[in-house]
Amino acid sequence: MPEIAIRLPDGSEVRCPAGTPADEAVKTEGLMAVLVDGRLRDAYTPLTADCAVEPVTADHPAALEVLRHSAAHLMAQAVARLYKNVEFAIGPTIEDGFYYDFALEHKFTPEDFVKIEAEMQRIVKENLPIRRKVTDKAGARAIMEGQGAKYKLELLEEVGDEPLSFYTQGEFTDWCRGPHLPSTKSIRHFKLMKVAGAYWRGDEKRDMLQRIYGTAFLTADALKDHLRFLEEAAKRDHKKVGQQLKLWSFHEEGPGFPFFLPHGMVLYDTVVDHVKRMHFDRGYQQVKGPIILNEDLWHRSGHWDHFHENMYFTAIDEKMNAVKPMNCPGHLLIYKEDLHSYREMPLRFFELGLVHRHEKSGVLNGLLRVRAFTQDDAHLFCELDHVKEGIKEVNQLVFDMYRDFGFTEFKAAVATRPEKAMGSPELWAKAEAALAEALTEQGMAFKIKPGEGAFYGPKIEFNIKDSLKRDWQCGTVQVDFSMPERFDIEYMAADGQMKRPVMIHRAILGSMERFLAILTENCGGAFPLWLNPRQVAVVPVSEEKFGAYARTVGGRLKAAGLRTVVDTRDESLGKKIREATQLKTNYILVVGAKEQEAGTVAVRRRDGADLGARPLDAVVETLLRERETRSVNPLME
Repeated sequence: MPEIAIRLPDGSEVRCPAGTPADEAVKTEGLMAVLVDGRLRDAYTPLTADCAVEPVTADHPAALEVLRHSAAHLMAQAVARLYKNVEFAIGPTIEDGFYYDFALEHKFTPEDFVKIEAEMQRIVKENLPIRRKVTDKAGARAIMEGQGAKYKLELLEEVGDEPLSFYTQGEFTDWCRGPHLPSTKSIRHFKLMKVAGAYWRGDEKRDMLQRIYGTAFLTADALKDHLRFLEEAAKRDHKKVGQQLKLWSFHEEGPGFPFFLPHGMVLYDTVVDHVKRMHFDRGYQQVKGPIILNEDLWHRSGHWDHFHENMYFTAIDEKMNAVKPMNCPGHLLIYKEDLHSYREMPLRFFELGLVHRHEKSGVLNGLLRVRAFTQDDAHLFCELDHVKEGIKEVNQLVFDMYRDFGFTEFKAAVATRPEKAMGSPELWAKAEAALAEALTEQGMAFKIKPGEGAFYGPKIEFNIKDSLKRDWQCGTVQVDFSMPERFDIEYMAADGQMKRPVMIHRAILGSMERFLAILTENCGGAFPLWLNPRQVAVVPVSEEKFGAYARTVGGRLKAAGLRTVVDTRDESLGKKIREATQLKTNYILVVGAKEQEAGTVAVRRRDGADLGARPLDAVVETLLRERETRSVNPLME
């Protein structure tokens, strides 16, 4: 048997006979898998030629993926042991764990998880080797037909003649690309999380399957930390907080169409007012286009060909129209109404535009995924030589706006040309370069997302990190050479010639609805003073004796523009303070005999801090400073 050379990460070299399993060649304790020339493989993979091998142990970035992939099979095997006539669909890893889709008569409930987890632990203790077998399409079909795997057989018909891998642990065999752990004994720290319905292949016309979600970690402590994180995230869920604070609601009569309640509208308008002010300060002109436009426009823009399945349609005067899914075609029509000069460039149109997109019912999620939403949308029309400067201008607005709303950590990615795209590859390359160069010159690190651009142009995607260290994709900046061509828009250049401008599409918050959800979860509903619909509650010790003074205090606060409630209900003082705290009111001002006599108020913060009596004028002054500086922390100490 000829010898081969194995290069290890430390630069050393191991020589061994060709065909030696990787785990025997590298002899690393706790080996979970290996990277062979950069490709993730099973730990026991035979090494047949000279290669670089990197061990994957618990501290390796790829370790969790391998563990969770194996945990998905572990769960599927346990389900197969416990329930009859189970049909298996797919079971991939996801960001925080894994899931598996099943078809069977039994309807899973969370109560079943105890039994399934117990069976999973039994399989772990059995220490079953997990081994890979490679076969051809005919061999794969024979294995699947023996299992009655109709869903996997359907997928099999769509693959070519490439080799196919199966993994076996004990009596359980599953079609899978792998890799997996060497045995079941290492999958000790897991938790089944929830069950949900899932249409086969995401098609509402296909079978409804049952999807069990789970997670797995390498240590018990890591699993406990994750479960604590999920518990905190559940407390902050914008649907739950929105109900508690009476901000918004969701009804069966309008799935995907949220209802904003009075206090929710105060929050909404406060965000809108700040967004508008930031745009006007930077030379944007606000416009507003219609919600419904005729079919011809959407053919011209390309949306009909590339976005048709996500649009709503309606007939008017026996002609087909579309409810707009985007604002850009309307802005192009507005641009064409006048002759424009290079002296106007960049021309900036801004719209808080209501758009509608058809989302499948299974993906709707409170304000995070809706069918009607308002984009903080804008389009800049630039000269070709000034595109990069236009992008940098927009990027700076992105940075400033996120910081104003309390988000100080954000990152960027450049999404490049997708398979179905408008425009020439040459123009796409120019646009992608402009986006990348702008970020580089502004000192912003970014990654590349190949093929994930919009159909009309590449884009920067901005992600913000919240207080729970979760990433949320919000803003986008897109360069578009195609739509100016399709709509035949021009401007007069400095040399007197008519030229084609470049269009920059951008939304910073993304959508008002989604951003409000993220903002709410970031602070758990405890909004900073400048944003909070409930800034101050004035509570008299006795309505009969001190109600008039409480109303005087409330009037002073309201005159200063502070959102104030004077609670004169016939309830106990303790209950009023408790309810104001539960509604996350920033400050609670209690007034009684001493305060009335001295012209003061007794100040409490919503965190429970009792700050004692303060002169009313001083309180108003401090609150106004806290509001105007948009402080995320209370200034009243």
